[in-house]
Amino acid sequence: MTQTISEKILSAHCGHQVRAGEIAVCRVDCVIGTDGSGPMAIDYFEQMGGRSLFDPSRVFFSLDHYAPPDTPQTMAFHRRIRTFAASHGATVFEVGDGISHQVVVDRGLVGAGDLVVGADSHTVTCGALNAFAIGVGSSDLAAAMLTGKIWLRVPETIRVILRGRRPAGVAAKDVALVLIQRLGADGANYQAIEFAGDALPSFTMDDRLVLCNLMVEAGAKAALFPGPIVSDPQARFRLELDCDLAKVTPQVALPHAPDHVVPLSTTAGIPVQMVFIGTCTGGRAVDFREAWDAFTRAGGRLAGGVQLVLTPASRDVHDQIVADGTLDRFLAAGAILTTTGCGACCGTSGVIPGDGMTVLSTANRNFKARMGNATAKIYLASPAVCGAAAATGRIPACA
Repeated sequence: MTQTISEKILSAHCGHQVRAGEIAVCRVDCVIGTDGSGPMAIDYFEQMGGRSLFDPSRVFFSLDHYAPPDTPQTMAFHRRIRTFAASHGATVFEVGDGISHQVVVDRGLVGAGDLVVGADSHTVTCGALNAFAIGVGSSDLAAAMLTGKIWLRVPETIRVILRGRRPAGVAAKDVALVLIQRLGADGANYQAIEFAGDALPSFTMDDRLVLCNLMVEAGAKAALFPGPIVSDPQARFRLELDCDLAKVTPQVALPHAPDHVVPLSTTAGIPVQMVFIGTCTGGRAVDFREAWDAFTRAGGRLAGGVQLVLTPASRDVHDQIVADGTLDRFLAAGAILTTTGCGACCGTSGVIPGDGMTVLSTANRNFKARMGNATAKIYLASPAVCGAAAATGRIPACA
């Protein structure tokens, strides 16, 4: 039986061969809770009669959404998680350690062929490592913590063929935005997206993390790059989507939807009051370096009236940009550094935009009120575009 990558991974985890559309009860390799939904998952765990974790070494909690906590309630969330983890032997990624799915990648806790379930929808990021990684709700997370298993409907697969050569100035973020625009906000609903094509070698691991991360914005259940596990030559795909990279230009997502994507040139000149560089889509070391290079090319000084906010995705990223001087250069230019984690992306920590502000962000979502203020207008773009905007106070015409 010929199979896709997803079908192969899920078959290996349920003990028999499965195809798209079938229900499979699979063992999990890694379970990741967050401070946003972890307390509820713990409640469900206890209501299910849970007294011990299936394997404490495979259960992690990340204090990343409320980092640092800013209310007694969010402080209580952290206390609840710490207490539970200490009594059951689970690992806690503390405030400042970083975003759940970035930390497990940094620390080598996820590998090819793994089945990863996380309370954050962007857990799909781990698919860059040839893993089947999904976001789940609190009750499913609790069941996985207790039993080490999860039930799934095996998804159909959309094969995205990346071919050709990316032009200079075109980032992985731009490729992802083009794909989201072509698929639509629910065009990949409960589908797995599998990347293929002759251009794959040109995508670094950082690029792959970005692409997998953003496929959730088209509704994908999972997104995977090939590795040791590849699809069979005659595997069945629901759809094949061809992407000629030579035709891709810098893109921007307009408020208030990640699939409302247009060429960057059409937004040139729009004034911005806040630039956010960071979080799990645009907060890796290479992102800050690219943003700094664009910032210097655009003048090297922070534009008047612009607030530049930096939030590294993990402690490892923070340490890298400290070591190479990138962070110090940004801070000397007037940037604001917030605690490593999700930051302003979801409006639960970090800097919240003021009323009516226009924000240019490297994040993955720009829904109304996403950053904590419903009156703000959020545009999404690559780190380089954001870096240039910080120096000019306007969305640039090119990266």
